[in-house]
This record gives sequence, structure tokens and C-alpha cells, in this order.
Amino acid sequence: MDTFEIGDQDFLLNDRPFRILSGAIHYFRVHPDLWADRIEKARLMGLNTIETYVPWNEHSPSPGAFVADGALDLGRFLDLVADSGMHAIVRPGPYICAEWDNGGLPAWLFTDPTVGVRSSEPGYLAAVSSYMEAVLALVVPRQITQGGPVIMFQIENEYGAYGSDKAYLQHLVDLSKRLGVDIPLFTCDQPFGTMIEDGSLPELHKTGTFGSRSLERLGFLRERQPTGPLMCAEFWNGWFDNWGTHHHTTDAAVSAAELDALLTAGASVNIYMFHGGTNSGFTNGANHKGIYEPTITSYDYDAPLSEDGHPTAKYFAFRDVIAKHFPVPAEVPVGRVPAPASTVSVSATTPLLSAAAATSLATSLAPGAVPPVEMTGQYRGFYLYEVSLPAGGVLSFSEVRDRAQFFLDGVPVGVLSREQGERAIVIPGGGRLQVLLEDQGRVNYGQRIGEAKGLIGPALLNGVEVLDWKVGAVDLASLDAFRTTALPLPAGDVDAGVGGPSISFATFEADGPRDRFLRLDGWTKGNAFINGFNLGRYWSRGPQRTLYVPGPLIREGANELAILELHGSATREVSFVVEPDLGPDEK
Repeated sequence: MDTFEIGDQDFLLNDRPFRILSGAIHYFRVHPDLWADRIEKARLMGLNTIETYVPWNEHSPSPGAFVADGALDLGRFLDLVADSGMHAIVRPGPYICAEWDNGGLPAWLFTDPTVGVRSSEPGYLAAVSSYMEAVLALVVPRQITQGGPVIMFQIENEYGAYGSDKAYLQHLVDLSKRLGVDIPLFTCDQPFGTMIEDGSLPELHKTGTFGSRSLERLGFLRERQPTGPLMCAEFWNGWFDNWGTHHHTTDAAVSAAELDALLTAGASVNIYMFHGGTNSGFTNGANHKGIYEPTITSYDYDAPLSEDGHPTAKYFAFRDVIAKHFPVPAEVPVGRVPAPASTVSVSATTPLLSAAAATSLATSLAPGAVPPVEMTGQYRGFYLYEVSLPAGGVLSFSEVRDRAQFFLDGVPVGVLSREQGERAIVIPGGGRLQVLLEDQGRVNYGQRIGEAKGLIGPALLNGVEVLDWKVGAVDLASLDAFRTTALPLPAGDVDAGVGGPSISFATFEADGPRDRFLRLDGWTKGNAFINGFNLGRYWSRGPQRTLYVPGPLIREGANELAILELHGSATREVSFVVEPDLGPDEK
């Protein structure tokens, strides 16, 4: 069998020096029918390795579960990497950051307030151990030492930016080895302060994460690790976007020059991201460095391979740099061709709040203070609070996580937004209060990982606590209940629009699977679905103006579009357009 080891100055593949030229592809952000295409395009750029995170919360949506099929078939993804003749690096966390919901940690884990976060607390370690056993059952047989593609395995992720619990790191190392990992273990941290030391152990190979000043960063790393190969485990060649800002881009020539400097210095590299993909559904994370900033649906990242899988100027600039140092394949991937364009009008709609049965809303009585949404057993998406108020006045909360729409006897009375720091709203009178709460994404970085969502009490009406709330989860896993209650919209001008909160439906024809780009000009905020698949969130504040529709979601013949609109639209029409629009950049 093959071997992969860490030498005094180089990585050693079968005892010969080997340079890792890796690109990040998150299988969980890409439709599984497109995995092979994205992997092949990495090979054509000159890469020899594919790196991926593993999202614990996605694989384990509930305690004791581990889902590893379909879009979460990590084994199949690694097998496709092997079939392409490439190697693989696996980074299972358990914390991954990745601008992913809760940094990949399952929200159910923290419903027990005694459980630690990224520490050697026993309850946390027990859960981590169970997760790692499931992951390594897939990874260990696919190590290069057993004929597979996996050459390295990461311990935690940028842990030095969070903590320095050596017992926790040692537990992960011991567990990995006990479960059969015999390839190099490594850590990655930013080359600043004491992060590299805090986030690793003496026996682990240390790598850096950065996107500029490559020689300076490599020098910092070498000072702290005098021997062994230099590696940038995350070469940040782009960046992510949050709602309400511009679309981040980096100059292809500047990024390519940094890559050239890194390779000229003899370092190995993992390009983060090679192909970003999409935060479909409710999977996006958020940052909170004093201001809550949820990440948008697109994770294009201004990467060499675009969100819809086509080479960019950066792809060819990077390919040219790699060709200066290593052989690259002669073949190049083709560019994007215009996607099918059309206009579709929604023809039926149903109110989101009017009937509990229609929304599969399960309510449970909280006998005391306003409860967090986690008590529903659903950890993402939308929730409905209900309470009877004896009178109107000022209703306030300790915090709103993350966006709450208030309705008094079915009439909208306002919105409280975490982004705006809002905590109080005037309720015009007594009656039945409903609050539609949107979890806009759990914080994925820093000390707020693991926090509860919902209306954070006490809830005070004119200074007096409001008790006996009901809270339920809006189940969007299936749209059947909404579809059966949808009523036809009256014939008339498409400019009549659609009221919200509601779910509206349309049918459109297609001649078969092919990528599309959905544009929702005139709509305000919500989620869009194709044939029941949740494409992700849209929002008129931008920056992104289109949602990517992976071709495999489209069927030949009739297809269904559903739109969950929270506020109201100025039109009943949506458009499929020829190319993506991720919004204006900062230039």
C-alpha cells in the first residue's frame, strides 16, 4: 500500500517529496450529481488534492442520528476523488466554522446547559466521540494506507482563535488514532499572536491560514515549527458576503501573485475556496463581532470555480501560476453558456399563519416565561409564537434572535430585528398576538457559538412579564400541507402582487435538467423552492439578486416553483435569467 508521511522539509508520498496542491470543495454545498464535475475541474486547474470539511450538524440532525447518504454521502464523495486520480484531505472539526450554521456544531447538543463548547467538558467529549466514530468509519477505510485517497486528517479547526484546552485536543488525537487513523494529523491556525501554539499540540503538524503577505505568514509559521513542510491550509482567495453589503471580490492577478509567491517558497497549499457552492435551505451561518451579520445564500466566495461550476478569470490566472511550477493537464473546462430565460407567474397562494394544520404547526404550552425555539425539536428555519395579551402597550424582550414579525389578530404591527439591535415594539391593543420568528443563521465564529434562538425573555408588557406562551415550529420539510390549502389567485394584473406571510405556487415547463438562475425582483424576503427543494433565502436588500438552481433539480416537463414571502410582493412574476447576479462589488 501507499504511504504518506511528514519529513524534515517535505511531505513524503511513498518516501518521495510531494507538494500538496489542494482545492476546497464542500460536498454538502454542492448537488451530489455535480460532485464529479467539480472534482474534475479542480484536476484540470492543476490541483492534485481535494479538501473538505464535514458538518456534524448536517450529518446528525438529532441526537443519535448520523445520515451519510444522498447529498451527505461523504464516502461516495471521497470515492469520486479517488476515481479522478486525486488525493483528499478531511477536516471533520467537530467545529468547522465555514460560514456554516453554528460552525457545524449541532444545536441540539447545547439544549443541555451543562454541555461545554469546544472543550474537555465530559458531556461535550462524549457527543464528539460518537460523532467521530461515525465519521471515521467512512474515512479510515479510505486512507491512502488502505488504498484510498485520504492523505491527511485535521484535528479541530483554527482552535487557537477560540481556546487553548490541551486536554480537548489530546482527546481528539487519541480518539482518532484509536479508531484507526494512521495518516498525518494536523492543525490549522492563523499566523498571529499565540494562535498556532494554543491551537495545536507538539506532536501535530501545524499549518497556517491566510490570503495575503504569504512570505511573511510562512516565516511566522517557520519560526514556530522549525522543521517539516510549510503549508497554507486555507489560502483565502476570496471572501463571503452578508446581507446588506456589497459582493466581495478579490483581484485575480493579485491573488495569483500571492499564490505564486507561496509556491515559489516551496510551500503546499489548499485553496479556500476552489469552489464555494451554496448555503441552500437554512444552512448559512452568521458572524457576530458586536453586530449580528447573517451570511447570504450564495457561497460563491469569488472562487476560481463559480457557484454554478464554471471557470472564472481567477481560475485561469491560478492555472497559469501552477503551470509555472508543475505540469497541468492540456484540457481546459468550457465557460458558462446562457441559461434558459423565462418569466413565471405564481397562480395560487396560501397564508402562512391562518391555519395551524395547513402549516404543520405543532404548538406546545410553555407554562412560564417565553421559551427558546429549541424546545420544538426543530433547530432551523421559522417558528410561531402565540400569546393572549390583555391590553396594548410596549412589549420588550432581552434580545431577539433573529428577526420577529408581530401580528395582532392577524394584522401586522411591526418587525424587531437583531441586526438593528431592536428589542421593543408598540402593540396597539389587546388580543391574540402571533410572532413569526426567523432564525437567520446561527453564529459560526467566536464565543456566541451554541447560543439559543428565539425571543429571549423576559417578555415585558408595560413592565409586567408576559407568561404562558405557545411556540411551534413551521415545518417546511414538505410543502404538501401548504399546497393542498393554496387557493387560486384572482385573474388580473400581475402587478397586484402577493400578500405575506404566504407560500405561493407556480408551474413552469422545462426540456430537462439544466442550471437556472431565479430572480425575484419586486419580492421582499423569504425562501424559494424548486420541486420541494429549498434553494435558500432571498432578500431585496441584497447583495445577491439571483438564486442558483442546480440543473439536477429540474425535471423534463412540468416543474413546481414555490415562494415563501414574508412581507409582500409588488408582482406575481419571477424570472429565470441567463446568468447569475451576486450584486455590486466594492469597486
